[in-house]
Amino acid sequence: MPYARKNTLIWQKGLYYHIYNRGARQVTIFREATNYLFTISKIQEYSQAKRISVIAYCLMPNHYHFLVRQDGDEPAGSLPQSIFNSYSKAYNKMYSHSGTLFEGRFRAKAIQSSSHLLHLCRYIHGNPVKDGMVEEPQDWPYSNYLEWTEERPGELVDRDFIKEQFSKPEEYQRFLMEYLNTRRLPDAVMKHLNEIER
Repeated sequence: MPYARKNTLIWQKGLYYHIYNRGARQVTIFREATNYLFTISKIQEYSQAKRISVIAYCLMPNHYHFLVRQDGDEPAGSLPQSIFNSYSKAYNKMYSHSGTLFEGRFRAKAIQSSSHLLHLCRYIHGNPVKDGMVEEPQDWPYSNYLEWTEERPGELVDRDFIKEQFSKPEEYQRFLMEYLNTRRLPDAVMKHLNEIER
């Protein structure tokens, strides 16, 4: 039987989920490169163990985005729980931080439209440019954009998914740059993203 949280979200094998959260009071949750790299190693470890495919991800200084597919019976929501429970403890100890690190429990939304999925991918990969961290998406190392464009041989990506959607990396590059140049997405996607950014 699928697992539901608060009777609003069904965790079900085969479904895609956008999972996200940010630091409490906009606190910086990733302060240095080692923070990002530790988290990426944990994403890889737990996603493999839990049979959760990572489609797109981006770690930003004060928030994160995961777009994942639940391939097994373990809820996709167990991924951020496992990663950030240990991360929060290590962070608090390392930086003498007290109190909660995140703005409550992570949030998640099931994504069932293939169009919505692809627009979310480019939104997630475009985050570092949109937020002024870098000028080009390939300049931000803490997402899997470089895996999407075959510029880095990382494992945190579903290459079969990409090939089903784009015949070559340049197609996705153009798709992403179209969004970054116009900042326009379909209304349904914008409604979802507006809820995130409140």
